Amino acid sequence: MTVRRDFQESARCRPDLLIGREELFASARDQLASGGSVLLHGPAGIGKSTVLRALAEEYGASARTVLRCSATESESHLPFLALADLLGLVLDDVSPRLPAAQRTALESALTGRGESSLQRDGLALRLAVLSALRALAARGPVLVVADDLQWLDPASAELLGFAARRLEGTPVQLLCAVRTEGQESQEYDRHLRACPPDTLAVRLGPLTRTQVAQLLDHRGHGGLTRSTVREIHRTSAGNPLFALELGRALADSPTPPRPGEPLPVPTSLRALVLSRLDMLSVEARRTLLVASAGARPTPALLHAAGRENAEAECAQAAELGLLATEPDAPTVRFAHPLISAALYAEAPAQERRAAHAALSTAASDPIERARHLALATTGTDPDVAARLAEAAALARDRGAPSVAAQLGLLAARHTPADGAPSPDERRLQAAEDAITAGDLDLARDIAREVLTLATVPADRVRAWIIVIDTAGHTMAEVDSVFPQALADAGDDPRLLALVHYQLAWRALIVAGDFTEAREAAAHAAELAERGGDRRTELLSLAFQAQTETLMGHPEAPRTIKRALKEPQDPSVACHHNGAGSARFRWLVMGDQLNEARATVTALLREVRRRGSVESEVHFLRGLAETELHAGHCGRALELARDSLRLARDSGIGETASAMLTSLAEASGGDVDRALALAREAVEHAEEDGDQMYLSRALGALGYAQLVAGDPAGTVRSLRRVRRLELGLGITDPARGRWHGDLAAARVRIGEVAEAQDVIDASREHALRLGRESVIAVLDRAEALVRAAHGDHEAAVAQLTSAQDRLAKLGYGLEEARAAFALAQLRTRRPEGGPRRSTAYDEATRLFRRCLALPWLRQVDEALTAPEPEPALASPETLDALAGLAAMERQVAALVMEGATNREIASRLFVSVKTVEATLTRVYRKLGIRSRVDIVRLAAARRAK
Repeated sequence: MTVRRDFQESARCRPDLLIGREELFASARDQLASGGSVLLHGPAGIGKSTVLRALAEEYGASARTVLRCSATESESHLPFLALADLLGLVLDDVSPRLPAAQRTALESALTGRGESSLQRDGLALRLAVLSALRALAARGPVLVVADDLQWLDPASAELLGFAARRLEGTPVQLLCAVRTEGQESQEYDRHLRACPPDTLAVRLGPLTRTQVAQLLDHRGHGGLTRSTVREIHRTSAGNPLFALELGRALADSPTPPRPGEPLPVPTSLRALVLSRLDMLSVEARRTLLVASAGARPTPALLHAAGRENAEAECAQAAELGLLATEPDAPTVRFAHPLISAALYAEAPAQERRAAHAALSTAASDPIERARHLALATTGTDPDVAARLAEAAALARDRGAPSVAAQLGLLAARHTPADGAPSPDERRLQAAEDAITAGDLDLARDIAREVLTLATVPADRVRAWIIVIDTAGHTMAEVDSVFPQALADAGDDPRLLALVHYQLAWRALIVAGDFTEAREAAAHAAELAERGGDRRTELLSLAFQAQTETLMGHPEAPRTIKRALKEPQDPSVACHHNGAGSARFRWLVMGDQLNEARATVTALLREVRRRGSVESEVHFLRGLAETELHAGHCGRALELARDSLRLARDSGIGETASAMLTSLAEASGGDVDRALALAREAVEHAEEDGDQMYLSRALGALGYAQLVAGDPAGTVRSLRRVRRLELGLGITDPARGRWHGDLAAARVRIGEVAEAQDVIDASREHALRLGRESVIAVLDRAEALVRAAHGDHEAAVAQLTSAQDRLAKLGYGLEEARAAFALAQLRTRRPEGGPRRSTAYDEATRLFRRCLALPWLRQVDEALTAPEPEPALASPETLDALAGLAAMERQVAALVMEGATNREIASRLFVSVKTVEATLTRVYRKLGIRSRVDIVRLAAARRAK
């Protein structure tokens, strides 16, 4: 495959050049910085030249001499051409320093004067190139930049390889790029052997789907839908050049491809990938066209489609590199997906329809037969439309909603205007399938198209609901839709129920009013029951139940039972906003972790079977949350990361998944990553106006800050959560479980009274609702308050009790945190405690069991911190300072012992900033200026 020069754009280190290549670029840069050489390799269009130019631009500045050559296929037959590119500009400089025979041979080869050749002047030429490079290196570092080594003329390649193998010990480095189809290819081995011994070989592989999307966005093609980007990634196989050309063609095309058809391939790429097509026979080319039209072509399928000599014709194509050679593979596979797409795009429309017509009878799968029939048919045809609708229902039942959406659009295209169901009804069903598949852009586009023409109220309301649904948590952006939807609904209770259900979500997400949301959901359920819409009734009841659960409303259990009452709708039963989800939330908030895990696991299994992307993202988070509560931090982190990857790929639930992944990272992964994800979630929730998830995101940020050793930051974040939840009407402390962390952080910054206030207010609701795990965590925090007041015996007893209860409830991480706090308290007791080396054994064991790596690091820090002095101030000293508050007396007493601020912070389980602030208050109350004055004052009073 030859890459045309007009594709190879200037590098100049634009930000998109390194998308997906950051780690490879860093390793290559480090190799060059250490004095080594680099060989970039990979298939055509993968970005080798781009990375090479960026590296040469960055590292070339540190070299005294940069020699460059870039070969082309058309010039590869000209001897010494690449050598002339490399040394032509420095020939006059190095010639005087070469022996006469070497100088003559080199000048003859580079200038064309004379008849130099490797056969006649081989040794002299080889030594001349080596000597020239050494002469240049004597004056400073030399960087040789050679692109497209595969096109180097043989003479230049031989001379450069000879010199490269003998440059050890000289400051000459090679930065080269060569086209290879695989790391084990002969070309790769040959070129690597021609490089210096210290060469680092860097293979550039395909970009991921996310990286392709970023690349397209940077190049101005960010308006493409997610489904289109997915198809670009599939067709390009992650090749950046191919992806950009496909994106450019789609952006320039006035009409998008029909559903089920490959992407339009621009002429430039067709010429690139089909350069060998002319070498095929006419019949072989027709066989490949049928293969390109099929979903999973096999020799048997090609035979059934009328291609009698399929095996021989496929073998001919494989010899030309158009098909992959896999003897044991049951399918006919193209060497690159782009070859299939280009072949299909190149064929005349009549030949494409003929290929689909043949496959419509040859394919064994009813879905494939229907798709081919549609692509072989022009105009409307009610029979074809009916077969496509049946195939869409079958795909939906198989858990392939994206296929169902494509088939539904084809069915709508072939449905007559007066058909029943109508074209609009079939389009709307396709849009709902697209939502299930996670393709929100496609669903929104379909709904908007229907709204431009539809006059039937039911169709218009259904389309409005799709527009609202695809807005997700950015519901504020579609506020203007609600009045229009209500107007179209008129007085039809069935249609009004659909709108009021969405208004309930608006009240929760946009207005942040749980009471209004609950009332709207109840009204929607009533309307749906009156209109005979059991599906909307069940969704509304489930939403009402979830809202009441979060509010701590006494009606929550009864509403959940109503939502679970038969008859059930199978699609609602496993929906992320259905009764099953509401029951899971009730279980996980009620400390029934084993039952919650079983429930959410079953829900996740079912939505995966159905292919429901949004529900899968949701239940992955639910399972991760359950595992996190249980102290299975490693498993929770794995699930959370899966949820985040799927959310980012589909564009669904990114804020919620970032929030949950932050909690998992802070518990069992990377704390810096946790902070970044939490801040990202906060930013997105604020941008979206999402009050509900803003409080959750701030809760995750506060927890990450606590683990990171920033109690002041924790207090700032969690105070905002407290204000938000009060405003929202959320009273159940099991919703966010941040209350104990806020109290602990306030103790650490010296706000002991405020910490007790948080504990008392939260405990009241926890006792009312029977939230045993929350009560145990609050007791753990209250023990820190008692310790801050000097009541160590009561603090130890309360911590021990809290740890035991958390263990019985199955909250492994919270149990470990209680053991950690207990170890810290026991090693700081006034009368002394167990040796530090053994005090933390229990906490270490429990954190290891949880795979809570950030917490294990905190234990290590506690073990290596300076050992505090065992003695405390005398009773006489404490009497002299009786006018101070409890915390102030303790800090002052430790100052008298000579303890530093850091040692005091360690002893009292507070931050250094808290010690400094407390000392400032002590100075003010006692009328002194420094810690030395404290000691003097106490000494004077003892003298009296």
